[in-house]
Amino acid sequence: MLGYLGLMIIYLLEAVFTTYTFMLLVRVFGSWFPKLANSRFMRFVSYYTDPYLNLFRRVIPPLGMLDLSPMVAFFSLQIIHWALFAAIQ
Repeated sequence: MLGYLGLMIIYLLEAVFTTYTFMLLVRVFGSWFPKLANSRFMRFVSYYTDPYLNLFRRVIPPLGMLDLSPMVAFFSLQIIHWALFAAIQ
């Protein structure tokens, strides 16, 4: 049984995972529109998501125009999320 502080930590972690997943989605969709790449918002998103995506890009090189690293990054993020919350509860 978690107390109030434990529940707050769980909600905070859930918000962090949700926000980062959303930022990854924005990064992927933003890469489809080259004019957005130089916007201040996309530079912000890229700054925080590219280091994580680059971990997977080193292992999985792009196949022509198709970059599979974001799919693996999403999948890995979900596994980390599930494992962390399974350990907490």
